[in-house]
Amino acid sequence: MSNFLRTCTNLFPVWVVACGVLAMFQPTWFTWFDKPKIIWGLGVIMLGMGVTLKFEDFAKVAKMPLPILTGFAAQYLIMPFLGWAVAKLTNLPPEFAVGVILVSCCPGGTASNVVTYLAKANLPLSLLMTMCSTFTAAAATPVLVEFYAGAIVPVPFWGLVQTTATVVLLPIIAGLIIHHLFPKAVHAVSDVAPLISVITIALICGSIIGGRIEALKEHGLSLLFAIVLLHSLAFLLGYFFARLFGYEELVRRTVAIEVGMQNSGLGTVLAQKHFPGASGVSMAAVPCAISATTHCVIGSILAAIWRTRLPKEIDKTPPADEPDLPAEG
Repeated sequence: MSNFLRTCTNLFPVWVVACGVLAMFQPTWFTWFDKPKIIWGLGVIMLGMGVTLKFEDFAKVAKMPLPILTGFAAQYLIMPFLGWAVAKLTNLPPEFAVGVILVSCCPGGTASNVVTYLAKANLPLSLLMTMCSTFTAAAATPVLVEFYAGAIVPVPFWGLVQTTATVVLLPIIAGLIIHHLFPKAVHAVSDVAPLISVITIALICGSIIGGRIEALKEHGLSLLFAIVLLHSLAFLLGYFFARLFGYEELVRRTVAIEVGMQNSGLGTVLAQKHFPGASGVSMAAVPCAISATTHCVIGSILAAIWRTRLPKEIDKTPPADEPDLPAEG
């Protein structure tokens, strides 16, 4: 990846925040990116993740099963419970509460891989954690959403299963196949694909925020507080969960990032499609859009701190070659 494209990709928190702020003042700049485009956009992001994978990556899971299992357990045990607890604690309106729970039940976002890279934590472990949680999402996300949100609103379980499989699993599998059938073509687009995904995520966030200005004016501060609290606790508890099992510092940081950063794009699509609200405008999608901005900002702050405070045992280790990063999610 060229330095320019890599820099633009690594600045993804800036683009997401900028689009979110602009959408509040110029909503029409983003509302054209409507529901069908959001669904297709997420499919493109997942396809971009798929083309970065190799069949050999699945064999690597067997070489570090316990750290991956720890991160996987933290992802699907800590975060969904936090989503439910924060929604109850902050007494959010039902549709916003469902959105908070929904995004907390999504798999780790591939934005976590970029933050892990910037933080100089364990990037291969982060990639494998994201891969495992994403492949499991078609089953885990609907089950968790029904368990935690079923008492608030009716949850279309099988609809969630179908949508998650369609917009996550199928594009990733297609990308994996494309990678092996057309490696030269994949290599040709590998530099620009992550940036396209960053732009897509920013447009999704801008579209959701721009189309719900009035609701944000009424509940924006309480919702922002809930989302900041959710992700702050997720980063913190993810770190101490890994510490509880005795893992070294870089693994702790990696698990913290993986737990703290969700696939908010998937949450947005599920909210749009299955929790449309009485007016047909999904308020449940708003927490997902704010989540995308929030976890990027918190993750970037942590990355800036951690990259300058490396553990002593690796502080003098020469840097390895930079691996290709997956597309954002």
